[in-house]
Amino acid sequence: MTSTKSSCSVCDEELEAHTEAWCNACGLAYHLNQRLDLPGKDCGQVWVNEEFLALEFACDTCLNPVPETGSLDDVLDLGEAAAVAGLTEQALAAAATAGQVPHRLTAGGVYLFKRGDLAPFLRGRQ
Repeated sequence: MTSTKSSCSVCDEELEAHTEAWCNACGLAYHLNQRLDLPGKDCGQVWVNEEFLALEFACDTCLNPVPETGSLDDVLDLGEAAAVAGLTEQALAAAATAGQVPHRLTAGGVYLFKRGDLAPFLRGRQ
């Protein structure tokens, strides 16, 4: 039986069992050293949510988002966005309709996406 090693969504390096955490914002894995007696790096944080008394996990990508430039080149229609994400148009439209990716549906029925909102699909392909 073979096991597949997952990689960090922030630095793309391999994760060890004691350094793997999952971001509550994007749902992707990142480095978070959970042992003091073993070396490891941190590509995110964990803290106690005082309102719910629960641990919250977040990767550095979600904690420090890249500011949007607002360029019109970053707005993609369904065909362009599907090509960038490596999905079929039908699969991307279904994900958008299900609320899995931010989008805008124009009055004419055209799906529009921001290039940055497709990042989770790109990381999943690596």
